[in-house]
Amino acid sequence: MKILILCTGNSCRSQMALGFLKSFNSNIEVKSAGTFPASKVNSNAVKVMGEAGIDISQNTPKNVSQYLDDEWDYVITVCDDANEACPVFLGKVKHRLHFSFEDPSNFKGTEMQIMNEFRRIRDEIKSTFYKFYNNFLI
Repeated sequence: MKILILCTGNSCRSQMALGFLKSFNSNIEVKSAGTFPASKVNSNAVKVMGEAGIDISQNTPKNVSQYLDDEWDYVITVCDDANEACPVFLGKVKHRLHFSFEDPSNFKGTEMQIMNEFRRIRDEIKSTFYKFYNNFLI
């Protein structure tokens, strides 16, 4: 099973989804990428995933262009911008899905409010991808 998860910056949502899918089943080949990748994974995403027992601190954002020729069982976009900008894959894609999550890095407020927003989005991603895993991959 090969899954590619896309968002715009590949620094928060797609990295969290990748971490959760790998935690559900280490035998699934999961990659994540962005349409306009950031320079590094968001430190708040790293923190809240660490709270969930998943280490994404060594992950690096990647450009979707490096995966366009590959074959995928699923290509999943996790933000509306990536869904709109999703490129045409030259390789074979069996299924294309879209799960929309707000970008927690855009939230404004106190440090505690921002971290709570990251936790909320993390928990939404975990729940959505656990349902996806149970309904489509088992």
